[in-house]
Amino acid sequence: MPIATINIVEGRSDEKKEELIAKVTQAIHEAIDAPIPTIRVILNEMPKQHFGIAGQSVKKMGR
Repeated sequence: MPIATINIVEGRSDEKKEELIAKVTQAIHEAIDAPIPTIRVILNEMPKQHFGIAGQSVKKMGR
């Protein structure tokens, strides 16, 4: 059972997250021939102030 864990910054719509899950599932299926019902995708959303680039949170950077 393949499990993909993806960390993303908050702010995307439910529709975009559903699309991401579907496309990652399909990519795993195609790459390693895993049966689709066995594939798991976990999205971890984090607040913008919990992710930093070059010493600043993305919230502070205005992203």
